[in-house]
Amino acid sequence: MSSVSADDIRAGIRNVPDFPKPGIQFKDITPVLGDARLFAGAVELLIGPHAASRIDAVVGIDARGFIFAAAAAQKLHTAFVPIRKKGKLPHTTFEESYDLEYGSNTIAIHADAVRPGARVLLLDDLLATGGTAAAAIALLTKLGAHIVEIGFLIELGFLNGRAKLGSHPVRSIITY
Repeated sequence: MSSVSADDIRAGIRNVPDFPKPGIQFKDITPVLGDARLFAGAVELLIGPHAASRIDAVVGIDARGFIFAAAAAQKLHTAFVPIRKKGKLPHTTFEESYDLEYGSNTIAIHADAVRPGARVLLLDDLLATGGTAAAAIALLTKLGAHIVEIGFLIELGFLNGRAKLGSHPVRSIITY
């Protein structure tokens, strides 16, 4: 088990006031990524209960989710699957749109990214309103994947993003 605690990670996260717009307290994870001990500890905490179980793929959501998901996949000796913004994947894809505060966005996954029944761990850096994660769940469901857990380094609990994630197990390392 990791010698890094959630409190250690929390202490490494920098708050940036009024970014990207006034009134927002941005949770900057780059100091955590810049500290090898904290980064490794964050990955360990994210994969914790799955280190000894069979995971067929770790799926990461564009873009910061890639950082943790790729490292987790390597640690678990399994595949890494990216979910990208629309138009970024070169092969046949499934797409899912979701609403943002102002407008909408679309994410995509390769149609052959995971096989039906594959046990996947879905990771992202932050759970806010849940729109992106819900769209990722929809994509993985289209592929027939079994979502073992959805993990986040940070959850902004006051935004109630979990409510959009259905009955899937959700785990966050740090909740604000």
